[in-house]
Amino acid sequence: MKLISIQLCNFRQFYGETPVIKLAGGEQKNITVIHGNNGAGKTTLLNAFTWVLYEKLNPAFAYPKYLVNKRAVNEVILGKEVEYWVELYFEHDNKQYKIKRKGTAYLDKTKNIQHSSRIDFFMQFAGDNGKWYIPTQQPVDIIQTILPESLHDYFFFDGEHIDHILRYGEKNKIAEDTKELIGVKVLERAIEHLKKARQNLTKELKDIGDIETKQLLKEQSKKEAERDKLTQNQEKITQELTQLEATKKEIANRLLQLSGASELQKLKQNLEAQETKIRKNLVEEGNNLKNYLSSKAYIVFLLELQPIINNILSHSRANNQLSSGIKPQFIHQLLQQRRCICGLELNEGSEHYHQVKTLMYQTGMANTEEAIIRLESQMEYIQRQLPDFWQKLDTYQANISKWRIEISHIETELDEVTEKLRKFPNEDIQQLQNSLDGLEIEIKKLTLEQGVNKQKIESFNQEIEAINKKINKHQMQEEKQAVAQRRIKATEEAIERLIEVRGRLERQFRVSLEKKVQEIFASISFTPYFPRIRENYELELIENTSGIAMTVAASTGENQILSLSFIGAIMDRVRAWSQQKNTLMGPDTSTFPIVMDSPFGSLDQIYRRQVAKSIPQLANQLIVLASKTQWRGEVATEMANFIGKEYVLVYNSSKPDCQEDAIDLYGKFYPLVKTSPNQFEYTEILEVETTNYDY
Repeated sequence: MKLISIQLCNFRQFYGETPVIKLAGGEQKNITVIHGNNGAGKTTLLNAFTWVLYEKLNPAFAYPKYLVNKRAVNEVILGKEVEYWVELYFEHDNKQYKIKRKGTAYLDKTKNIQHSSRIDFFMQFAGDNGKWYIPTQQPVDIIQTILPESLHDYFFFDGEHIDHILRYGEKNKIAEDTKELIGVKVLERAIEHLKKARQNLTKELKDIGDIETKQLLKEQSKKEAERDKLTQNQEKITQELTQLEATKKEIANRLLQLSGASELQKLKQNLEAQETKIRKNLVEEGNNLKNYLSSKAYIVFLLELQPIINNILSHSRANNQLSSGIKPQFIHQLLQQRRCICGLELNEGSEHYHQVKTLMYQTGMANTEEAIIRLESQMEYIQRQLPDFWQKLDTYQANISKWRIEISHIETELDEVTEKLRKFPNEDIQQLQNSLDGLEIEIKKLTLEQGVNKQKIESFNQEIEAINKKINKHQMQEEKQAVAQRRIKATEEAIERLIEVRGRLERQFRVSLEKKVQEIFASISFTPYFPRIRENYELELIENTSGIAMTVAASTGENQILSLSFIGAIMDRVRAWSQQKNTLMGPDTSTFPIVMDSPFGSLDQIYRRQVAKSIPQLANQLIVLASKTQWRGEVATEMANFIGKEYVLVYNSSKPDCQEDAIDLYGKFYPLVKTSPNQFEYTEILEVETTNYDY
């Protein structure tokens, strides 16, 4: 998707029809900069994009119900409707589109602005002959295919509030949005569709099946219903745990801010991070021990057989039961030729024939002898391995014991710190700690219930699988029953395969995304921290200088950089994903625009420069809405070579004594704030003249 131009009419601060804002989209000069002071209309422009595309407004957008320009509606007679609209041109897949969203408003008898509930939306596309046509497909569906509404927060955002994607409660949304990006949503819909198809096929089989089949299917349906109920309960528990963890995190941050409790809270967080790390090591070492025992424990039991095997072999050799030297095939050839190697004839029935034939049976033991020799060598090798086995076993057990002791010490320290917080002289701190205690109890209770439910679900799955096997083995008496059974089996196999593909796609994309987030973050930030994306798509900042990975309480600036890194990585990975044809039904594009309001937020000089260097690479097309202070020095310098279009928002203030302001761009001053020629406030749009400048 490439944005070509946007025009507004009577939309918030913008009176009448604005000039067409042409948007840069070249390969080299892909940035459009729109300058404006606070209140001039930068946020309105950002919301104009989302409103015309999705009829969506930013949550921070003030007075979202009032979209019409006040001057326009006050200049007409009472009750007369005034139109306000936004028109956007964009290109996709070598085809140009024009969309327009329009509403109306009027002044009622009390001179209050009333908006009509009806909002009209139009779309046209340009044919190869240059004429414009109305699409046969629904316009909303076309936009959803090109850039889904659920993802618009990643491409149209307020830089000062960009860190909302890092909020604890947003991780589920990030996970769902990412599924949309890589096409996993299509797989999920296919899985749900197949499950419904299986239910219908099962119902059909119940109707035509014999008594035994019906009984098995009834039992299966009952267990599936119980399992699905538990699964739904698991989802509710997960949501509750997410909310409790978010509340717990908020309380912990409040404790960090309270005088007197901050040091204790920091110590507590460090101890909790250490405990988490050690418990992870403990689980890994326990798994290593189990795997080692399952693969090597036979050594101990096998050596008990060695004396018995040696006695058997010694006895067999003493009685010449293990002779070797002549192959049975050679003896067989002599008997066929009826002549011994000494020249004697071997006539069947003669004593010589009988003696040679006896040798053939004795030589049959040669292969056995070779196998026994190999067995003896292997037994000696295994015996040599025994000391290493016990040593490795001792190491695993020693590590497990050591970590258990460390956890015990940490738990003791945590109890002491928590008790100090409970008994702290400040009642606010006591109350916060008591709230944390209550949350911990509730979290443990839900976690335990979650574990019990998981075991029950696994048990139900095993029972359902067993019933399926019985149904599959059961001989159908009619051809229709056999056909229905085959369809059910095929449906179940398809569901299993799609679930497996979905899991692989998600894992592959998440690992790739994390790597790119780390790469972008490292190019901007000077801190030794690195981002990590958990399986549930929780984005966090990690510090590992002490050898123990610990979550860092990121600053506002770091959160903004982390969020920018995440958005940049999302677009980079989806572009790569699309070009590799890995997507199934994700966005029908690998080209993404970004519209950013106040992208530099509260960043300091160093971060401002690094972000200004990086953001031109984040998207194929960038529209930056910035104030004069945000566009100072290092930002203008770093982004100058990428600018293709530039505009200034001129705010006309209704205050008679307003403080006028201007901005110097390429040696020419453009007004930012000036006194309005009437009693209304409104904003004009001026294009910056840059043609005579080599930037």
